[in-house]
Amino acid sequence: MTWKNKLDETRKGLRNLNGAIPDTANAFGAMGKAVKSGGVLDFKTKEFVALGISISIRCEPCISLHVEALVKAGATREELGDVLAMSMQMGGGPAMMYAAKALECYDELTG
Repeated sequence: MTWKNKLDETRKGLRNLNGAIPDTANAFGAMGKAVKSGGVLDFKTKEFVALGISISIRCEPCISLHVEALVKAGATREELGDVLAMSMQMGGGPAMMYAAKALECYDELTG
């Protein structure tokens, strides 16, 4: 399965969940909007933080969504590499496996 297919499947699952719990989904969405638009850090930096957390907790759907957001925000492969390296330093071998997935996703979405 391609990363684009995984993104489609993730979005399909989220739409299904949002339909089942609309109030909670709307509240979560509002929190995400507030976090991404406020504060001192820019959007891309916040997405890099989210990607690092996604790698450390081993959430493949999260990785794909945040990599996609980073691609849209103009993140370079070199910037991504710095975040992947930091994630590996903090998470060890398991994080390395998910960092590889994040780079694979980035390469597919930018290729």
